[in-house]
Amino acid sequence: MKITLFTSNKNRHNYLINTLSEISDELFVIQECGTIFPGIVPWHYPVSTTMKEYFQNVNDAQVKLFGNSYVNNKKKNIKIRPMLLGDLNKCSLNFLSDFLKSDVYIVFGSSYIKGELVNFLVKQKAINIHMGVSPYYRGGDCNFWALFDNNPHLVGATIHLLSKGLDSGPILYHAMSNIKTDPFEYTMSTVKSAFNSIAERIKDKSIFKIKPIIQDKTKEIRYSKKIEFNDSIVKEYFNKEVNLKSNKFDKSLLKEAYFLNN
Repeated sequence: MKITLFTSNKNRHNYLINTLSEISDELFVIQECGTIFPGIVPWHYPVSTTMKEYFQNVNDAQVKLFGNSYVNNKKKNIKIRPMLLGDLNKCSLNFLSDFLKSDVYIVFGSSYIKGELVNFLVKQKAINIHMGVSPYYRGGDCNFWALFDNNPHLVGATIHLLSKGLDSGPILYHAMSNIKTDPFEYTMSTVKSAFNSIAERIKDKSIFKIKPIIQDKTKEIRYSKKIEFNDSIVKEYFNKEVNLKSNKFDKSLLKEAYFLNN
Protein backbone atom coordinates (compact mmCIF):
# COMPACT_ATOMS: atom_id res chain seq x y z
CA MET A 1 0.00 0.00 0.00
CA LYS A 2 1.18 3.49 -0.89
CA ILE A 3 0.17 6.41 1.34
CA THR A 4 0.67 10.13 0.80
CA LEU A 5 0.55 12.38 3.87
CA PHE A 6 0.26 16.17 3.92
CA THR A 7 1.45 17.35 7.33
CA SER A 8 3.76 19.63 9.34
CA ASN A 9 6.95 19.33 11.43
CA LYS A 10 6.22 19.18 15.16
CA ASN A 11 6.73 16.09 17.33
CA ARG A 12 3.17 14.91 16.82
CA HIS A 13 3.45 15.19 13.04
CA ASN A 14 6.69 13.18 13.07
CA TYR A 15 4.95 10.55 15.21
CA LEU A 16 2.22 10.28 12.58
CA ILE A 17 4.82 9.88 9.84
CA ASN A 18 6.50 7.03 11.72
CA THR A 19 3.17 5.39 12.54
CA LEU A 20 1.99 5.41 8.93
CA SER A 21 5.36 4.13 7.72
CA GLU A 22 4.72 0.97 9.76
CA ILE A 23 1.56 0.12 7.80
CA SER A 24 2.59 1.20 4.30
CA ASP A 25 4.94 -0.17 1.68
CA GLU A 26 5.77 3.37 0.60
CA LEU A 27 5.00 6.60 2.45
CA PHE A 28 5.23 9.92 0.62
CA VAL A 29 5.26 12.95 2.92
CA ILE A 30 4.73 16.54 1.91
CA GLN A 31 5.89 18.29 5.07
CA GLU A 32 5.17 21.99 5.50
CA CYS A 33 7.56 23.40 8.08
CA GLY A 34 6.76 26.22 10.48
CA THR A 35 8.08 27.38 13.82
CA ILE A 36 8.18 24.95 16.73
CA PHE A 37 8.09 27.92 19.12
CA PRO A 38 4.61 29.47 18.82
CA GLY A 39 4.11 32.34 21.26
CA ILE A 40 7.85 33.08 21.10
CA VAL A 41 8.45 33.33 17.34
CA PRO A 42 5.98 35.38 15.24
CA TRP A 43 3.82 33.03 13.19
CA HIS A 44 0.10 32.34 13.38
CA TYR A 45 -0.16 33.39 17.03
CA PRO A 46 0.79 36.59 18.88
CA VAL A 47 4.13 36.77 20.68
CA SER A 48 3.51 37.36 24.38
CA THR A 49 4.17 36.00 27.86
CA THR A 50 0.66 34.58 27.93
CA MET A 51 1.07 32.74 24.63
CA LYS A 52 4.50 31.50 25.65
CA GLU A 53 3.00 29.99 28.82
CA TYR A 54 0.07 28.47 26.93
CA PHE A 55 2.20 26.82 24.25
CA GLN A 56 4.73 25.62 26.81
CA ASN A 57 1.86 23.65 28.33
CA VAL A 58 0.91 22.37 24.89
CA ASN A 59 4.49 21.29 24.18
CA ASP A 60 4.87 19.60 27.59
CA ALA A 61 1.75 17.55 26.84
CA GLN A 62 3.02 16.80 23.35
CA VAL A 63 6.34 15.48 24.66
CA LYS A 64 4.54 13.39 27.27
CA LEU A 65 2.26 11.79 24.67
CA PHE A 66 4.63 11.54 21.70
CA GLY A 67 8.13 11.88 23.12
CA ASN A 68 10.78 13.81 21.22
CA SER A 69 9.71 12.25 17.96
CA TYR A 70 12.01 12.35 14.98
CA VAL A 71 11.30 10.86 11.60
CA ASN A 72 12.87 7.40 11.51
CA ASN A 73 15.54 7.86 8.84
CA LYS A 74 16.31 4.15 8.90
CA LYS A 75 12.95 3.46 7.32
CA LYS A 76 13.72 3.28 3.62
CA ASN A 77 10.05 3.46 2.66
CA ILE A 78 9.67 7.15 3.67
CA LYS A 79 10.16 9.90 1.10
CA ILE A 80 9.79 13.49 2.29
CA ARG A 81 9.42 16.71 0.34
CA PRO A 82 9.86 19.54 2.86
CA MET A 83 8.65 23.07 2.20
CA LEU A 84 7.77 26.23 4.09
CA LEU A 85 4.29 26.33 5.59
CA GLY A 86 2.11 28.13 3.06
CA ASP A 87 4.06 26.98 0.00
CA LEU A 88 1.81 24.01 -0.74
CA ASN A 89 -0.81 25.98 -2.65
CA LYS A 90 1.91 27.42 -4.88
CA CYS A 91 2.87 23.93 -6.09
CA SER A 92 1.51 22.55 -9.34
CA LEU A 93 0.27 18.97 -9.63
CA ASN A 94 3.19 18.35 -11.96
CA PHE A 95 5.66 19.54 -9.32
CA LEU A 96 4.12 17.13 -6.80
CA SER A 97 3.47 14.32 -9.27
CA ASP A 98 5.91 11.79 -7.75
CA PHE A 99 3.99 12.10 -4.46
CA LEU A 100 0.53 11.80 -6.01
CA LYS A 101 0.49 8.14 -7.08
CA SER A 102 -0.76 6.59 -3.86
CA ASP A 103 -3.65 4.40 -2.77
CA VAL A 104 -4.49 6.51 0.30
CA TYR A 105 -4.17 10.25 0.91
CA ILE A 106 -4.22 11.75 4.42
CA VAL A 107 -4.19 15.42 5.46
CA PHE A 108 -3.20 16.59 8.94
CA GLY A 109 -1.64 19.90 9.91
CA SER A 110 -1.00 21.24 6.43
CA SER A 111 -2.13 24.54 4.96
CA TYR A 112 -5.75 24.89 3.92
CA ILE A 113 -5.48 23.13 0.55
CA LYS A 114 -6.99 24.93 -2.43
CA GLY A 115 -7.10 24.94 -6.23
CA GLU A 116 -6.22 22.01 -8.46
CA LEU A 117 -4.63 20.08 -5.59
CA VAL A 118 -7.80 19.99 -3.49
CA ASN A 119 -9.79 19.03 -6.60
CA PHE A 120 -7.41 16.12 -7.13
CA LEU A 121 -7.52 15.03 -3.48
CA VAL A 122 -11.32 15.19 -3.27
CA LYS A 123 -11.50 12.88 -6.31
CA GLN A 124 -9.10 10.51 -4.57
CA LYS A 125 -11.32 10.50 -1.46
CA ALA A 126 -8.52 11.89 0.69
CA ILE A 127 -9.00 11.64 4.46
CA ASN A 128 -8.66 14.71 6.67
CA ILE A 129 -7.90 14.61 10.40
CA HIS A 130 -9.65 17.59 11.98
CA MET A 131 -8.82 18.33 15.60
CA GLY A 132 -12.30 19.15 16.82
CA VAL A 133 -15.58 17.29 17.00
CA SER A 134 -17.54 18.22 13.90
CA PRO A 135 -20.15 19.38 13.17
CA TYR A 136 -20.17 21.00 16.62
CA TYR A 137 -16.76 22.68 16.44
CA ARG A 138 -15.12 23.73 13.19
CA GLY A 139 -12.38 26.19 12.27
CA GLY A 140 -9.22 26.76 14.32
CA ASP A 141 -8.22 25.69 17.84
CA CYS A 142 -11.47 23.76 18.20
CA ASN A 143 -10.57 21.71 21.25
CA PHE A 144 -9.45 24.83 23.08
CA TRP A 145 -12.85 26.37 22.39
CA ALA A 146 -14.71 23.23 23.46
CA LEU A 147 -13.00 23.45 26.85
CA PHE A 148 -13.49 27.22 26.95
CA ASP A 149 -17.23 26.62 26.41
CA ASN A 150 -17.20 23.97 29.17
CA ASN A 151 -17.91 21.17 26.69
CA PRO A 152 -15.11 18.68 27.48
CA HIS A 153 -17.25 15.88 26.05
CA LEU A 154 -16.77 17.53 22.65
CA VAL A 155 -12.97 17.46 22.75
CA GLY A 156 -11.70 15.06 20.13
CA ALA A 157 -10.96 14.55 16.46
CA THR A 158 -13.10 14.11 13.38
CA ILE A 159 -11.82 11.84 10.63
CA HIS A 160 -13.68 12.85 7.51
CA LEU A 161 -13.40 12.93 3.75
CA LEU A 162 -11.62 16.01 2.50
CA SER A 163 -13.77 18.64 0.85
CA LYS A 164 -13.23 22.08 -0.65
CA GLY A 165 -14.82 23.67 2.43
CA LEU A 166 -12.91 23.87 5.72
CA ASP A 167 -13.58 20.84 7.97
CA SER A 168 -16.89 20.27 6.20
CA GLY A 169 -16.51 16.90 4.46
CA PRO A 170 -18.62 13.80 5.18
CA ILE A 171 -17.71 12.23 8.55
CA LEU A 172 -16.19 8.75 8.78
CA TYR A 173 -15.79 8.60 12.58
CA HIS A 174 -14.71 10.47 15.70
CA ALA A 175 -11.59 9.80 17.78
CA MET A 176 -11.78 10.57 21.50
CA SER A 177 -9.80 10.01 24.70
CA ASN A 178 -10.39 8.75 28.22
CA ILE A 179 -7.09 10.26 29.43
CA LYS A 180 -8.40 13.15 31.49
CA THR A 181 -5.58 14.13 33.81
CA ASP A 182 -5.35 17.80 32.81
CA PRO A 183 -6.74 19.90 29.93
CA PHE A 184 -3.52 19.99 27.88
CA GLU A 185 -2.81 16.28 28.14
CA TYR A 186 -6.47 15.54 27.49
CA THR A 187 -6.58 17.52 24.24
CA MET A 188 -3.21 16.17 23.08
CA SER A 189 -4.29 12.60 23.81
CA THR A 190 -7.16 13.01 21.34
CA VAL A 191 -4.50 13.70 18.68
CA LYS A 192 -2.89 10.38 19.52
CA SER A 193 -6.30 8.73 19.43
CA ALA A 194 -6.78 10.03 15.90
CA PHE A 195 -3.36 8.78 14.78
CA ASN A 196 -3.61 5.33 16.35
CA SER A 197 -7.14 4.79 15.10
CA ILE A 198 -6.50 5.83 11.52
CA ALA A 199 -3.45 3.56 11.34
CA GLU A 200 -5.39 0.62 12.78
CA ARG A 201 -8.38 1.16 10.53
CA ILE A 202 -6.29 1.56 7.39
CA LYS A 203 -4.25 -1.53 8.24
CA ASP A 204 -7.31 -3.73 8.72
CA LYS A 205 -9.10 -1.90 5.85
CA SER A 206 -12.15 -1.22 8.02
CA ILE A 207 -11.95 2.50 7.28
CA PHE A 208 -12.83 1.80 3.66
CA LYS A 209 -16.06 0.08 4.71
CA ILE A 210 -17.38 2.99 6.80
CA LYS A 211 -20.29 4.82 5.26
CA PRO A 212 -19.62 8.56 5.58
CA ILE A 213 -22.40 10.86 6.75
CA ILE A 214 -22.98 14.43 5.66
CA GLN A 215 -22.34 16.99 8.40
CA ASP A 216 -25.44 18.62 9.86
CA LYS A 217 -24.34 22.23 10.10
CA THR A 218 -27.44 23.16 12.10
CA LYS A 219 -25.69 21.45 15.05
CA GLU A 220 -22.71 23.78 14.91
CA ILE A 221 -21.83 25.38 18.26
CA ARG A 222 -18.86 27.45 17.18
CA TYR A 223 -16.95 28.22 13.99
CA SER A 224 -13.71 29.70 15.30
CA LYS A 225 -11.13 31.83 13.55
CA LYS A 226 -7.43 32.10 14.42
CA ILE A 227 -7.78 35.80 15.19
CA GLU A 228 -10.21 35.00 18.03
CA PHE A 229 -7.50 33.07 19.87
CA ASN A 230 -5.74 35.97 21.61
CA ASP A 231 -4.13 36.97 24.90
CA SER A 232 -7.32 38.06 26.64
CA ILE A 233 -9.12 34.83 25.74
CA VAL A 234 -6.20 32.68 26.88
CA LYS A 235 -5.98 34.58 30.18
CA GLU A 236 -9.71 34.00 30.69
CA TYR A 237 -9.19 30.32 29.90
CA PHE A 238 -6.42 30.03 32.50
CA ASN A 239 -8.81 31.43 35.11
CA LYS A 240 -11.55 28.93 34.29
CA GLU A 241 -12.15 25.70 36.15
CA VAL A 242 -12.96 23.02 33.60
CA ASN A 243 -14.45 19.76 34.78
CA LEU A 244 -13.00 17.22 32.37
CA LYS A 245 -15.33 14.54 33.70
CA SER A 246 -18.46 16.41 32.77
CA ASN A 247 -21.69 14.43 32.77
CA LYS A 248 -22.68 15.97 29.44
CA PHE A 249 -21.26 13.01 27.50
CA ASP A 250 -23.76 11.51 25.07
CA LYS A 251 -22.58 8.75 22.74
CA SER A 252 -25.28 9.66 20.24
CA LEU A 253 -23.35 12.87 19.49
CA LEU A 254 -20.52 10.83 17.97
CA LYS A 255 -20.09 8.55 14.95
CA GLU A 256 -18.36 5.16 15.35
CA ALA A 257 -16.16 6.64 18.06
CA TYR A 258 -12.69 5.30 18.87
CA PHE A 259 -11.43 5.93 22.42
CA LEU A 260 -7.83 6.10 23.56
CA ASN A 261 -7.40 4.69 27.06
CA ASN A 262 -4.58 4.95 29.63
